[in-house]
Amino acid sequence: MTQTITRLFDSYTDATSAVRSLETAGTAHDDISVIANNADGTHAERANDGVDTRDGVNDHGDVTRGTSTGAVLGGAGGLLAGLGLLAIPGLGPIVAAGWLAATAAGAGIGAVGGAATGGIVGALKNAGHSDEDAHVYSEGVRRGGTLVSVRAPEDRRAAIEAILDQNGSVDAASRGQAYRSSGWNGFDAEAPAYDASQVQGERALYARDTTRV
Repeated sequence: MTQTITRLFDSYTDATSAVRSLETAGTAHDDISVIANNADGTHAERANDGVDTRDGVNDHGDVTRGTSTGAVLGGAGGLLAGLGLLAIPGLGPIVAAGWLAATAAGAGIGAVGGAATGGIVGALKNAGHSDEDAHVYSEGVRRGGTLVSVRAPEDRRAAIEAILDQNGSVDAASRGQAYRSSGWNGFDAEAPAYDASQVQGERALYARDTTRV
């Protein structure tokens, strides 16, 4: 039985290190998805020219929209080489690739003219996550984090969890408590997305957080 394993990362570098480790361990590109906040425009600045920039989802299920992305973090031939720029309600600008990103952006379920008609919370819940975890993961991306999700059979779950956790993932329960302590009640797709300065503040707030799943 296939299950979805998801982790939130405060550090984009940690998240992409986890993705590369997953690929090295034999996890198929089609089973991995990455959604990363791009409010500060970091990834657009590092995009390479000459990359297919058509809106939509390519043959590998990677979301692309309206700008070249190139191998944003290297990993030529891997999932990271297919990162695309898009917007999902409540998250603001992101870079993303893979099946979860495609679902959240509404690919194949009525997206019109490239508009994102899906939703990140719904995509996570459809993948098997609890309502609480789906809201925390979504809010984590909204505040500057990166989400890595993996589809895997039960007999590989422990190995995949170990890879994700060893690369610096955040404990979702603890992070949810931290959000709620400041008055947060859940992810709101209608709320304004965080701007670059707000994202930088959130990243600084949790820069020393070494709690792991």
